[in-house]
Amino acid sequence: MEARLRSLAPGDWPAVERLFGARGACGGCWCMLWRVERGGKSWDAFKGEPAKAAFRAGIEEGRVQGMLAFAGEEAVGWCSLGPREDFPRLLRSRVLQRERAGPSWAITCLFLARSARRQGLGIRLLEAAAHHAFAAGAEEVEGYPVRVAPGARMSASFVWTGTPAMFDRAGFKREPARNSPHDIYVKRAAQPV
Repeated sequence: MEARLRSLAPGDWPAVERLFGARGACGGCWCMLWRVERGGKSWDAFKGEPAKAAFRAGIEEGRVQGMLAFAGEEAVGWCSLGPREDFPRLLRSRVLQRERAGPSWAITCLFLARSARRQGLGIRLLEAAAHHAFAAGAEEVEGYPVRVAPGARMSASFVWTGTPAMFDRAGFKREPARNSPHDIYVKRAAQPV
């Protein structure tokens, strides 16, 4: 797919809102799940319109970072990233902890329009996200793809953190497996971007 990639800008809210659609990309998440303190009932009360308002404010105030892919004037892809400290829920996750050598950024979400899927755009977004993070001072970037059984297909809503194959193709390396449906994939600044 021919697409132009660039960093999210404060004026991009209308493009993101159109891309995410009425359901907020997935079940009213609006890319806020990792950005809130607690899950459970508090998350259930927050998703939907409150999450949308918080995400919009974060974008317009320049607190949310990400990469967008555009086909013409329409956004067709999104990749959420930022310093790990930007994602309180990620910081509390016991299964996603590991030794870190320096400033570490996280890729927490990938969302592609239906028309943009299975064309390598997710891989390009991962590569661009790593490049952006390294330019901002990160020493490593990590992601948490969902394992997919060989030959199996999963609904896009279940692979919102990407797949191992995508991270492999984008030059990330798998860290030792955790007792979790997620592995940690890492790309270090010394690696080519």
